[in-house]
Amino acid sequence: MVLTLAAVSRAASPVASLEAAHIRLEFDPSLHSRVIARFDGQESPLGPFTPSEFIQVAGAGLRDFVLTAKQSSSFQDHLGAGSRLVLRGTSGPIEKTVAIDSYPAFPNMLFLAVEYANHGSTGLSVDGWTSNAYQIDATPGAAQPPFWSLQSGSYEKRPDWVVPLQPGFRQQNYLGMNADDYGGGTPVSDVWRRDAGLAVGHLELAPKLVSLPIAMPSPQAATVAVEYRRQEKLLPGRSLRTFRTFVAVHQGDYFATLRDYRRAMMLAGIRFPGSPDGAFEPIWCAWGYGAGFQPRQLDRALPTVEKLGFRWVGLDDGWQTSAGDWTLNPAKFPAGDADMRAFVSKIHADGLRAQLWWSPLSVSPKSRLFQEHPGWLLLDPTGARRKISWFDTYYLCPADPAVVRYHQRLVEKIIGDWGFDGLKIDGQFLNAVPPCTNPEHHHARPEDSVEAVPQFFKALADAARAIKPGALIELCPCGTSYSFYSMPYYNMAVASDPESSWQVRTKAKTLKALMGDALPYFGDHVELSDGGDDFASTVGVGGVIGTMFRWPPEDVSNPGDVEPAKLALTPEKEKLWAFWVKLYREKMLPRGEYLGALYDIGFDRPEAHAIRKGGKMYYAFFAPEWNGAVELRGLGPGTYKVTDYVHGQDLGTVKGPAAKLAVQFHKALLIEAAP
Repeated sequence: MVLTLAAVSRAASPVASLEAAHIRLEFDPSLHSRVIARFDGQESPLGPFTPSEFIQVAGAGLRDFVLTAKQSSSFQDHLGAGSRLVLRGTSGPIEKTVAIDSYPAFPNMLFLAVEYANHGSTGLSVDGWTSNAYQIDATPGAAQPPFWSLQSGSYEKRPDWVVPLQPGFRQQNYLGMNADDYGGGTPVSDVWRRDAGLAVGHLELAPKLVSLPIAMPSPQAATVAVEYRRQEKLLPGRSLRTFRTFVAVHQGDYFATLRDYRRAMMLAGIRFPGSPDGAFEPIWCAWGYGAGFQPRQLDRALPTVEKLGFRWVGLDDGWQTSAGDWTLNPAKFPAGDADMRAFVSKIHADGLRAQLWWSPLSVSPKSRLFQEHPGWLLLDPTGARRKISWFDTYYLCPADPAVVRYHQRLVEKIIGDWGFDGLKIDGQFLNAVPPCTNPEHHHARPEDSVEAVPQFFKALADAARAIKPGALIELCPCGTSYSFYSMPYYNMAVASDPESSWQVRTKAKTLKALMGDALPYFGDHVELSDGGDDFASTVGVGGVIGTMFRWPPEDVSNPGDVEPAKLALTPEKEKLWAFWVKLYREKMLPRGEYLGALYDIGFDRPEAHAIRKGGKMYYAFFAPEWNGAVELRGLGPGTYKVTDYVHGQDLGTVKGPAAKLAVQFHKALLIEAAP
């Protein structure tokens, strides 16, 4: 749904409103609404009145409802003390009731729930509903681009999550499957301009098949909305209720909105695990050797891994006979379990931790499991199996208890029998699954499979921690826009196959807002960053560093996804890798507080990130080239000594609480400001 300028009313006057400290929502006589931002003692309408909540009946949007009643009250719920405004309006036989809630504890947000009742004598064919459909206008004379945005959908091309908007832009951000392997996401979308931003989303406690479309239909405006499409019959005397949604305003970029969303979800019962100390150690992964690795290659590399200071060894894809069976490849582990136990013991003897790659919910048609348990597969309405294209496998259904038990037993083997310290759960298809209509599963609804994904990961986490409470559980939903709902069930997020250093940094900002500072963010293999050596992007945002180098450098056998020559740890690279590991361990910035609200990642230049740790402030600035002033925000009062801690250069002193510093750098500048 794209709001055009012709579809909105600019001349209407508000007849009802509800506000929080920084936001007001105003309604006109047709129950259209507009958002007012209230910052710094000023009120600014972000856009005109629009038909913001409506249903689709027989293919057409029922957008206009004549206001018939309004009522205000106070209440208390899990979000705290609140004020509620209830508006009622009619359109033919349909009565719409909109309940808007405001809480002092959430000064930037308002929460909505809508109900549509059929008071007519015949049933109506409803195709779905739309809520929080607003327009945000560009600031007159704004520089290009006028807007930046946070996109929440997952797509096969793996686009950036944070993008500038240009006229004609549109992305549906459907949180179901957008390709065989790609779907899911966090139900929040955001558009902001230099002075203010507008976000919408929903607060359900399980994944829902909604869309959060963002569009820029003209040079003067952008639109946001929450849409849900599902065909159903609304019978006489019956009602249709929407999900609980929200609208939020903010200054700066989207970080504050995601942080507020996380806080609201935690008050609703979401809990995040802590992470073991070992989760913050640097990681070496054997994926540099590809799926064709040989154990002897890893044995040769381990002394160098240890010497450089990496403390995790990741055994990646290629150890198994097939997806689904997850038994050991006899060509690599001829003695079976005994060989794997010996391999892990060797890693432990070197003072290192062992992590195993795994891709659950995937079954190969060549596997024994496929032949013995065809009833475990996820099926579409035609009875066809759902393909996982990337791996040439099929989906298992996460809502089938037998599937869950089978995977729990595999975790018990990996952690309990083989002795691994952690799991790397990998695959872009793990962010979401399609609806399942397999009759053997007796689902109440096809969406049961969609909503079961987080609980599937909970079962895996519970099994791992029952054996080893400090087990590391990393989820790598390659290239997808992480689903918030699975986050409570792993204790390491990852840049997840970044296609640029920009993705390393923007994913860090997004995931730190959603998961908090207590859980580590892994910047993924440095070889995937710009130039294949950009440790600065991970260190600067407070991420855990990692690599998939090959050693010795002359080993060019069994190439994987990346050419062996690009992965070879040459003597020059070895010095550079050793330098960054030492620096990372000295600063240990993942243990600090990431201050994502200090800088706007869209409009501030150069791009900037800040971390507070141990009374010091750490800044990371990024630009192709920069020669000018940077602003050090978030300082306390007093004088600070400023150091370029990568090059060991004294940059002088500044005075807080905000200071400007003249600098010149190429690509990145990492600064420590010490009182």
